[in-house]
Amino acid sequence: MRPVWWVVAVVLVAAAVVVAITRRHELVTALDLISHVHSSRLVLAAAFEAASLVCVAALQRWLLRAGGARLGLGAVSAVVLAANAIAGALPGGAAFAVAWVFRRFRRWGVGQVLAGTVLAVSGLLSALSLLVLLLAGVLAGGTSGPVAGALPLVIGVLVFVAVVAGVTAGLARFPRVRRRAWRVWRRIGLRSRRLFEIEESLTQLGRQIRSTRPGVRPWGWPFLLALLNWGFDLACLIACTWSLGIAVPWPGILVAYGLTQFAGSLRLTPGGLGVVETSLTALLVLYGMRADEAIAVTLLYRMVSFWALQPVGWASGLVLTLRRNGRRHEPKPSNQPRHPEHPDQPDQPDRVEPPHDPPHD
Repeated sequence: MRPVWWVVAVVLVAAAVVVAITRRHELVTALDLISHVHSSRLVLAAAFEAASLVCVAALQRWLLRAGGARLGLGAVSAVVLAANAIAGALPGGAAFAVAWVFRRFRRWGVGQVLAGTVLAVSGLLSALSLLVLLLAGVLAGGTSGPVAGALPLVIGVLVFVAVVAGVTAGLARFPRVRRRAWRVWRRIGLRSRRLFEIEESLTQLGRQIRSTRPGVRPWGWPFLLALLNWGFDLACLIACTWSLGIAVPWPGILVAYGLTQFAGSLRLTPGGLGVVETSLTALLVLYGMRADEAIAVTLLYRMVSFWALQPVGWASGLVLTLRRNGRRHEPKPSNQPRHPEHPDQPDQPDRVEPPHDPPHD
């Protein structure tokens, strides 16, 4: 897939360059609009972007503390800033960023299983919250805009998810159903060592979280943090529009933002360069904004949410690297027994050996 990735990235960047050349008149007008930006309102946009990054750090810190690792919010925030800079500056930077964060957590004494699971769960919550935000945007847009035809489909999906969640919650009250689900979960893991390791990671984190925060309700806070991450970033986009004196296309701003973030999350180019700019500009124009205004809003938003964070992130990474031999953060040991008695898992063995993958796996 790597050659295909590079071809797609080159095509997207070339398309962005062609659009910039063919729309150079609108680009000049957009730059003139940016030169007259209200500085006080721009500071508000920067504050929203900073709050967005703090929410990401708070989410990862919550998961780390739930797993028994005591790390400060400042340290985790520095890691998030550095990872954001790595992901935005290198081809395939998202993989480098995840690997860097994993190694940083390990140097601070976080267990291998906990570090990997925290990154996986935080990414899952982030993707889920972005999907919720996009669905809310489609519902808010109503029958207007380019995605109006998707409204019946979205309503159908929401009804289906609600029914499935209700039925699952009802069946989970029966111990026999829980025991059967646990056996199926274990059988899936025995098919492959990789699946087994993933199951072990999720199971251990789940036990640790249940020991300190039992029930489903405590998970509302990390999900809210993931949702606030996107919400504050959206507020940064709105504040950038306001600082330019341009009317915000309220019926479609949420959809335009959500679709742009989904396109940028594919990481076809470093930091979504060319992808985010083209997608956001086109969607804002479709929702009634003039081309020069859409270009100005997009460029200003990217300056605040991407370019301004690059030097800050690299500086944070440099400081963390120089302090590598400093004080290590040791995770707080958990008093949870290795295999607690739990009514949902009565058939759990004392030790489950990982499966041996066949040669062709």
